[in-house]
Parts: sequence; structure tokens; C-alpha cells
Amino acid sequence: MRLLVLLGMLTACAAITQDLSGKMLIFPLETNTTHVKLKTTKKDFNGVTVCQRSFTDLERTHLLFSLSTPTYTNGFLVLWHGSDKALGIYTRNAYAVFGKLDYKLNAWHSVCTTWDSASGLVQVWLDGRPSTKKFTSSGSTINGNPIIILGQEQDTHGGGFDIKQSFVGMMSDVHMWDYILSPCEIQKYVDERNFTPGNVLNWRAMDFQIIDKVLLENKEMVCS
Repeated sequence: MRLLVLLGMLTACAAITQDLSGKMLIFPLETNTTHVKLKTTKKDFNGVTVCQRSFTDLERTHLLFSLSTPTYTNGFLVLWHGSDKALGIYTRNAYAVFGKLDYKLNAWHSVCTTWDSASGLVQVWLDGRPSTKKFTSSGSTINGNPIIILGQEQDTHGGGFDIKQSFVGMMSDVHMWDYILSPCEIQKYVDERNFTPGNVLNWRAMDFQIIDKVLLENKEMVCS
């Protein structure tokens, strides 16, 4: 039985805190306005882990996660490059690319990305499979008032959206930690077992704001 219970299509709604367990965000249109802003009180990051699930049929480049600060527009950015068929990770405006990933269209994927400020190393875990580790930037934190956005890539702090980098599809289970999650915890997340929820962003207690046309619905369930 397929459960699709509409909870809202909201325009510039006020930020709310809600348990989104079992829910998904649907981005149904290619626009340069539609996005979801995620709120946090954290302002200083020595390390980062971001995990999320997404589903799309986009072949072109599209945004998965965008954290911007006043100093670094691309403070922490996860972007799928359609032409190169690779995930690009930006930390403090520095860049690493991860190719040859099994990122299929029209399928749910769990994507976890990590960065450590001491070593400067970033890594991608796609559906529980780790990539090699690569260097971006080290020796300093991601600091300042962050703006965290799903659905659009920030070319300026909180704006500068490009319609051809917008996300169209579904997202769910977004968590962020201010440290490197262990491989065992990442695997628990992938398997949807009892993992430690994010201490920066927690899908089970999310403070968020929907701007323009985004649907919030129950996740699709497959009959057995």
C-alpha cells in the first residue's frame, strides 16, 4: 500500500520544529526559488558529517546539501556533477571530486559525507560504501552564522540560486553532526537501525522553513 498523505504545500512559511520521522520532502519543480532552510544554533565546526537520503531522475548537476557562512559561500557543499558523474564536496571553498560512484537515477540513495579540520580530509559514503579520502582544507574551522539549504546551491550567503543546479526529487532523513561519525554509526544510518541522531541537524527534531512549493509527505512504503 502506498501512503502519500499531503501535509502541506507552503509558501514562505514560518520556521517550525517538527519530528519528521517517516516523512520526506518533495521538490516537484525546477525553479530558482524553491528550497528548504534548516536552522541550527551551532556556529563553529571542527569536523562535519552530513547524512541524507535522496531520490531523483536528474541527469544534470544538482545540489544535495549547501551550508554557507559569511566568510565561505561554500562552507560545506555536496553537489552531484551530472556531466562528470561525480560527487563534488566543498569545504571552506576548497574542493574535492569523487568519481566512479554508483549513483543511479530513480533510486533512493544514502549519502554521507565527512570532513576533518585537523587533517583536511573528506570522504563520501554512498549506500554504505566508502570512497577514498581526499584533501580539501585544514587548520581552521567552518565558523560564522551558517545558512543551511536543501534544494538550491548558494552562490551568495543565503541566495544566488541557479535553476540549473536546483534539486528536483525527494529528500529524507537529513542529519548533521559536528564530528566525524564512525563507520559503524554510518552503517547503522544506512540500514535505518538505531543510530545516534545529528547534534547539529536532527530529522527527528528539525527546525526548518519551507520557501515556495515544497511538499511534505509520508515516505513511500512498498507492500510485501
